[in-house]
Amino acid sequence: MTWQVVIMYAVAAVFALIGAGLLLALTRPSGPAKVYVFRMTGIMALAAGVVLAMSATAMWQWSVEG
Repeated sequence: MTWQVVIMYAVAAVFALIGAGLLLALTRPSGPAKVYVFRMTGIMALAAGVVLAMSATAMWQWSVEG
């Protein structure tokens, strides 16, 4: 596994943790603006983490095949 793949997995994990944390923060009552921002940012960060992890996996598989 190359350093680039390791870094991509680390960044994906950070994005996923931040996104999950923001979505879990919605369990506390808060104003509508905060709910909107936390929901949108949380979903986007979680999605970015998932997509980056899939890209890292593809990059890792391509480097193993070559």
